[in-house]
Amino acid sequence: MTSEFRMPTLGADMEAGTLVEWLKNPGDAVTHGDIVAVVETQKGAIEIEIFDDGILDSLLVAPGETVPVGTPLARIRQADEAPASEPAPAHAPAPTPTPTVNAGEKPASHPAEPPAKPREKPPEKPPEKPPEKPQAVSEDRHRIDRREKRQRPSSGPVVTPAARMLAQQHGLDPKELRGSGPGGAILKGDVEAAVTAITKESGLTATPDTGSAAPGPTDRKTAMRQAISAAMARSKREIPHYYLSTTIDMSASVQWLTSENDRRSVADRLLPAALLMKATALALKKFPDLNGTYGPEGFVPGQTVHLGWAIALRGGGLMAPGIATADEKSLSELMASLRDLVQRTRQGGLRSSELSAPTITVTSLGDVGVETVFGVIFPPQVAIAGYGSIVTRPWATGDTVVTRPTITASLSADHRVSDGHLGAMFLQTVDRLLQEPEKL
Repeated sequence: MTSEFRMPTLGADMEAGTLVEWLKNPGDAVTHGDIVAVVETQKGAIEIEIFDDGILDSLLVAPGETVPVGTPLARIRQADEAPASEPAPAHAPAPTPTPTVNAGEKPASHPAEPPAKPREKPPEKPPEKPPEKPQAVSEDRHRIDRREKRQRPSSGPVVTPAARMLAQQHGLDPKELRGSGPGGAILKGDVEAAVTAITKESGLTATPDTGSAAPGPTDRKTAMRQAISAAMARSKREIPHYYLSTTIDMSASVQWLTSENDRRSVADRLLPAALLMKATALALKKFPDLNGTYGPEGFVPGQTVHLGWAIALRGGGLMAPGIATADEKSLSELMASLRDLVQRTRQGGLRSSELSAPTITVTSLGDVGVETVFGVIFPPQVAIAGYGSIVTRPWATGDTVVTRPTITASLSADHRVSDGHLGAMFLQTVDRLLQEPEKL
């Protein structure tokens, strides 16, 4: 059965996307999770995955076209299904039409005599020439192929629109850069890296060519701010938030991290973020009402914990891609996933599932010295957890006041799904888990 592969929504702040490149061709077999295209959004180039198994039957949108979320991009057919665009298989010659006898007209003499000769001849005729392969492709496919050829350069890597605009501003030829995108595609991050390298070599401050008429990072930043604004306005308008916070003693976690990192190489060392992510993910398994999405059908709990992590972009703006099955990953795996995610987010190499799958987001501003952060829920999720920096505070233990490393944990949650009592128990569970970091 033929299905349609549509422009996915990569978050509540996305309304449309520009198809940059197809990474598969009509006739290619595809399976769940295959990356089939690159789409440019307000937040950069995203690799789009497919969720159906089958054969890529036909492409409906050409590179360079901007289409709204939900627009069919391609058709997928089953492996045992004939291409929808191919002509019907050759069939027997059309039956000889029966002569029509008008009313009142005298039938021809010897009506019972069969017209033997005319009926026997057709089978003896040589079969019609079967259509050659190129002719078996539908006109639609030809049209798409022709458009692709017109719009795709005959040689050289693909350059995303954002990368092209930024390169133009700095007077660079993007084709001379090394791309980190799929198939060597030149991404915005590649141009930024090149500009930084040139600036360091020359000892000068990078100055964009302001005389260019092309839109630049300012427009990109404005578009991103508008997208974030729309998503957050929707969140505050539609989601009845409640907010909780608690202060957690991090002595055990800090001591364990210090000891654990002493036996690790520098590249493999853990940051407190790994502990916070794992404790959050494990606590969510006990409180599924904080882990899921809320849509027209109501609340849908997540089958597992896909933990989104808020990442600030260098040029301004914010993205919150997710780490799948965070509750099942070890601390080392979470740390590696987070490093990879931050790098790819800032270089423009995210996958669509990493933006659409998160069931909750964690935001942390501890690295910039913020002690408490109350997040705004990212629709359609129903909660966001926040962590500040680890600071040393006075801490009463029995009748004694000592100093302890502490962190403020917060929760912003959707009152349509949960209430403060459940949220408080969630934070309490996170606290308890962080007191036994060796078990995380």
